Parts: sequence; C-alpha cells; structure tokens
Amino acid sequence: MTTVVAVIKDGKVAMCGDGQVTMNQTVIKHKAKKIRKMFEGKVLAGFAGSAADGLALFEKFEKKLEEYHGNLPRACVELAKEWRMDKALRRLEALLLAADKDHLFVLSGTGDVVEPDEGVAGIGSGSPYAIASARALVKHSSLTAREIAEESLKIAADICIYTNQVLTIEELL
Repeated sequence: MTTVVAVIKDGKVAMCGDGQVTMNQTVIKHKAKKIRKMFEGKVLAGFAGSAADGLALFEKFEKKLEEYHGNLPRACVELAKEWRMDKALRRLEALLLAADKDHLFVLSGTGDVVEPDEGVAGIGSGSPYAIASARALVKHSSLTAREIAEESLKIAADICIYTNQVLTIEELL
C-alpha cells in the first residue's frame, strides 16, 4: 500500500505521496510516483492501492475531467458512478484522491465521493497518521500547504511500516 495526503490552505493545494511499493511483507520499490497533475495542470490526483488499478483509475479520471471540462466535482461523481456500476472497474483495489484549488475529494469503488470539511484528506495505509498530523499543523502552525503535506507524510512514514520518506510533492499555486 502507500500513503497520499492533500492539503488546501490559503488558496493553495499540495499533494504528497510516498514512494514505497510492497508485495506482502516485502518492499520491492522505494521511488514510485503515485501522484500527478491532470487537466492542463489544474487538478492533482493520487492513488493508493494496487499500482495497475491506480493507473487505470488515473486514465478513467482524466477522461472524465476532459468530458466535464475540468469540473472536478462532476468528474468525481461520474467516475464514482461508473466505478461502482461497471463489473470490471468494481474489482479495482485502489482509492483515488483528487484536488483543485477549491475542492478535495476521496473516491472509492463503493461509490464514495467524500469532500472533507477541513481541507485535509488522505488515502492509504498511513493516511490516519498523515491526516491527524496535517490537521494539527493546519490549525497550529503557519506552514504552507506544501510544507504541511510534506511534514505530515514524514510523520506517517515514521509510524506506518508501509509508508516511506521518499516523497513526491505536487502543488497548485
């Protein structure tokens, strides 16, 4: 599994993902990139779970963004509907995190499209730790969205054995 966290703060959004890939109890890769910019650099997306499934979701999500002209809420809802109803997609073992400057969503194959209240979200094995630390840093520090995303994932990596500190960070300014 992996961990991805996103933070919206002061009109900026940052997404940070670790690079660890495991099979059972063995680390097989340290520098995987599980986040990317989409829709002309206006949307960030990240996945946690099976790499092939996550990449398949990226492709589907990118098509939905194009189809709905970058309308992130609509693209997320339509992807979640298709994901839940399609027999092949329904079997995908991954979660998707998507953000633009105004919205942040967690999507699942069970039809979940959740927009958290605090402007902080995470997916993957270390996400509870990353979310908790990011919420605390948003409330009690002057750090930027990027700094909060990075620090919260480092904290998660110190706790979660399926999360490492080889980080990829993308931001929308």
